[in-house]
Amino acid sequence: MYILIASLFIIGYLAIIFEHKIHLNKAASALITGVLCWTVYALFQTTQSHASELVLKHLGEISNILFFLLGAMTIVELIDSHDGFEFITERISTNEIRRLLWVVGLITFFLSAILDNLTTTIVMISLLRKIIIDKKQRLIFTGLVVIAANAGGAWSPLGDVSTTMLWIGGQITPAKTITGLFLPSMVCLLVPLLILHFKSRGQVFQRVTAIPSSGSMPRKDRDLILLSGIGVLLMVPAFKTITHLPPCMGMLFGLGIMWIVTAILHHGKEEADKDMLSVSYAMRKIDTPSILFFLGILLAVAVLQETGQLKYTADWLSSNIKSETVVISIIGLLSSLVDNVPLVAGLQGMYSLDQYPTDHFFWQFLAYCTGTGGSALIIGSAAGVAAMGMEKIGFFWYLKNISLLAISGYVAGALVYLLQQMLF
Repeated sequence: MYILIASLFIIGYLAIIFEHKIHLNKAASALITGVLCWTVYALFQTTQSHASELVLKHLGEISNILFFLLGAMTIVELIDSHDGFEFITERISTNEIRRLLWVVGLITFFLSAILDNLTTTIVMISLLRKIIIDKKQRLIFTGLVVIAANAGGAWSPLGDVSTTMLWIGGQITPAKTITGLFLPSMVCLLVPLLILHFKSRGQVFQRVTAIPSSGSMPRKDRDLILLSGIGVLLMVPAFKTITHLPPCMGMLFGLGIMWIVTAILHHGKEEADKDMLSVSYAMRKIDTPSILFFLGILLAVAVLQETGQLKYTADWLSSNIKSETVVISIIGLLSSLVDNVPLVAGLQGMYSLDQYPTDHFFWQFLAYCTGTGGSALIIGSAAGVAAMGMEKIGFFWYLKNISLLAISGYVAGALVYLLQQMLF
């Protein structure tokens, strides 16, 4: 049974990695892998009810993450449908590459912490298309966006799925994560940003002559939805702290508030116009396959946890690599080859809170490394995959032009975090 489950997991994982080669969405591979692994587990049990009870237990834990993502993605889509992100392009007036590098990098960094790295990448690349004409120049900026989005997502419980998973799992808390990882994450961005700054001396770019705007959304409506959306997203950590309820409850509560705000705002409009600006329409536009991918892969990891294979791997790592720092650093770079979601899920199953309590060095450093290490390769993060699809970035172009920048930032940020630990 153990060999069969491990084999199914490996085959499924390879299908996820090479989804573009086999032309099968990774969500399908993840769902099939998760269900097949649990099927094998169930068939080898003496009582079928035991496997069913375990599935329901893990589904309860997984649904916390899925509903959190569902709410967050819907709120962001709602802001976008009301042209809420147009305020960024309205304030970018420079045509110097150096200045734009800093503007784009810092906006992406902080926006990713509030929203998430995937959504921020999509928004920023869309904005860059409205600003920069030259494709080669825009690709460099796109690479910077990937690095900045992943760095910004690492220090915020809302910014990256892996960080969110650790927060929901009780391994980290928002306050400690923000104070402990902000500086390392900022350094992770500043190092590649400074390198690009000195390489771009005297360079300018040709702007798009006119920034297209729908013009159909009144400014007061746009600003109201933008402020309301960001407000409810920022409310989620406070809601959890006060009520001690799972984070998904705060996110769903915020989604309900946005539903009421949009219903009141567009009351009396024509049905066709109202529908395009509704929560229902935003929910139809969100990336549902990504949510199903998380469901499938987390189900598959849960089987490995129940069969003890994750514990065995943890024991092997502990006995062969004595340094926690080295283990986590390797795992961080490994997340550039494989998705950080199953890596984090696997480590959550390997190590208990008894062994490493909440906000322990192990979990904080893991959040940083898995959040930023994926920038080393274009396929190593959700932000990178989104950029790859939107701008048709080649794997080897990114490897040649961006990977060393990303790795230099990753190493510098890790050293800063370790220095913090030594000093404080």
